[in-house]
Amino acid sequence: MQRNELMTWIHNQLQVDVFKDYAPNGLQLQGKAEIGHITCAVTASLAAIEAAVANGSDLLLVHHGWFWKSEPTVITDWKFKRIQTAMQAGLNIAGYHLPLDAHPQWGNNAQLAHVLGLKMQAQFGHQNLLAQGVLQDALSLADFNQQIETALQRQPTVIGRPEKPIQRVAWCTGGAQGFFQDAIDAGVDAYITGEISEAQYHLANETDVAFIAAGHHATERYGIQALASAIEVEFGIAHQFFDEANPA
Repeated sequence: MQRNELMTWIHNQLQVDVFKDYAPNGLQLQGKAEIGHITCAVTASLAAIEAAVANGSDLLLVHHGWFWKSEPTVITDWKFKRIQTAMQAGLNIAGYHLPLDAHPQWGNNAQLAHVLGLKMQAQFGHQNLLAQGVLQDALSLADFNQQIETALQRQPTVIGRPEKPIQRVAWCTGGAQGFFQDAIDAGVDAYITGEISEAQYHLANETDVAFIAAGHHATERYGIQALASAIEVEFGIAHQFFDEANPA
């Protein structure tokens, strides 16, 4: 399949133009014109690039791409090594950040709901980046924590009373601890995201809304795989997922 045709399809499906983001969404490094195999990963790290090259992929499709707003603009050191490795192999790099988080079917929030047994009922907040839903059956916070740990294979950081009943949940994958107040205002029992900062400890204790930091990488494994699977169904382009043992 022609690269530009695929990029246009993804752009339209994810409604990229709707979002204001911290990095470019779409093709970030041009490689081969024809796409016959895809590697997907959470981040366009050197390890992911090397894996894509090793398995003969023409496109590395990621959630965390390059050229972030706060990133140095010079192409030296680690950034040079990433770009050099990809260019030498003719590897295309494409990244989709907020548009992938928010997509109602393939997005990180939607896919995390499937993994954790949550029924997603609504999207809300800044750029619809938060999701809200329910557990079919209420669980204690301790039991819900165990369910999350089993599903993600990572021990979450949990702030709240272990015996607290949990049924109404809000979530936003990745580094969305700053949206905790929005979740509190929505009247949920618990909020799930990837990371925690110092302030969330106090808010959780003082509002009795549980805060669960389940890992930035761990909560964002699933959207990019769903997008790659949708491409395979639509166009017959095979893909594989490269995972990293990232504890953050």
